[in-house]
Amino acid sequence: MKKIIFLLFCFLFAISIGSCKRKKYTEVVEVPLPTAEEKMTIGSPEDVKAEAGAFELAKLNYNYDALAPSIDAMTMEMHYSKHYLSYTNNLNKALAATDLENIPVEDIFKKLDMNNTDLRNNLGGYYNHTLYFDMLGSKSNEKPTDTLASAMDKDFGSFEAFKTQFEDSANKQFGSGWTWLIVDKTGKLQITNTPNQDNPLMPHAEISGTPILALDLWEHAYYLNYQYKRKKYIEAFFAVINWKKVQEKYEEAITK
Repeated sequence: MKKIIFLLFCFLFAISIGSCKRKKYTEVVEVPLPTAEEKMTIGSPEDVKAEAGAFELAKLNYNYDALAPSIDAMTMEMHYSKHYLSYTNNLNKALAATDLENIPVEDIFKKLDMNNTDLRNNLGGYYNHTLYFDMLGSKSNEKPTDTLASAMDKDFGSFEAFKTQFEDSANKQFGSGWTWLIVDKTGKLQITNTPNQDNPLMPHAEISGTPILALDLWEHAYYLNYQYKRKKYIEAFFAVINWKKVQEKYEEAITK
């Protein structure tokens, strides 16, 4: 009997030793660390083409990275090649086979049914972005000159006063929308805001007039770089305004 108990004890001891060994020498599988993040490839605005239709994308006179650090390259590429392109393609689809297909975009606004939300949003999105991208390109912190400078002095007191009022108006815009510098029917410069993709050319605009400068306040225009700091984006906008282009728009507006 004692021999049987002794053998049983030895058997249990052997099992416990084997168990400990298995725990001690359990194989560890190594999981490789993630590889370095691939460098983001930025394309060229020249490669972006709208689908066939009445309106084409406005050509950029600068590369996506030309406005950095005020507007970073990734934001510019996404903004131009995705958002602007979508508005252009959707507008062309909305106008296809209609009597509005072959008239200037400014004239379409005169005939616009504001209850037609599809056309309203895409027409505004196309026009607003076309002006926005066309007014960008300078990094010299230049200021208006000639007749535009004189008009700002007359209507706002000075360029600095205009800048303060424009930034203040943009900061007060709740949610997505736009801030504009326009020429009203009397030839006076005014600052106004519109929600979503509306603009001062649309029927029933709070302040009507011809836009000569547009600031996009949708999150897609700034969020990758500035996140919630929209005020910083608004301030940085003034470093990349091409005032020669704004001057040209102003001259066109006052001679209509």
